[in-house]
Amino acid sequence: MPLAGFAKDDALAKAVAADHRSPNFVARDKYRKPQEVLEFIGVKPGMTVVEISPGGGYWTEILAPYLHDQGTYYTANTPRFAAKWQQKLNDNPQLYGKVKVTDMSQGEVAPAGSADVVLTFRNVHNWMSQGNADEVFASFYKALKPGGILGVEEHRASDDKPQDPKAANGYVREDYTIALAKKAGFELVGRSELLANPRDTKDHPRGVWTLPPTLALGEQDRAKYQAIGEADNFLLKFQKPE
Repeated sequence: MPLAGFAKDDALAKAVAADHRSPNFVARDKYRKPQEVLEFIGVKPGMTVVEISPGGGYWTEILAPYLHDQGTYYTANTPRFAAKWQQKLNDNPQLYGKVKVTDMSQGEVAPAGSADVVLTFRNVHNWMSQGNADEVFASFYKALKPGGILGVEEHRASDDKPQDPKAANGYVREDYTIALAKKAGFELVGRSELLANPRDTKDHPRGVWTLPPTLALGEQDRAKYQAIGEADNFLLKFQKPE
């Protein structure tokens, strides 16, 4: 009999396997490992969870039904993507009708001290490029309850080269990200190699966007980059002190 701490979350497994999920997202599960990632971070029914910059909704298609009956789910976006995001939610009110939307450009991703978990997937390089990474991490800290968890996934830069402060190639050093979180007041409580990809050499012509799913070079060397797969990513778990 498996130890309780390693028991699979059946409700989460059901959300991951649900028919409503977009086929192009399901095809990426082998790289993104949604069940394992969310279990590592510690997301559970009944929690208040905030997802930062949900993009096309890969995680939303899982988290919205998972937290629909037990929990509260926020998606924090910027005005640039607000209309398109709201349209996705409006297109399926039965599934997404309870999703709360916040404007992260105002410095508040959720009401202060309300969140059990804040999640950000592959976004740190964008904030570095915009020059507002410190402010964004501070907003996560503000939103979380004491003891709350911040989960961070990002494309991992090589640790033998200096970090470009603008992260122009889309890769961020793990130690650089840890420093950003610690500056905001967080403590590092876990790290995972779930999303590691040793095939990623990180020296691609158009940075991380050379690889799937973007494939920025189009047909040029497409098979080569598809064989590499999605980027080498780190997964970090931080806690706001009690």
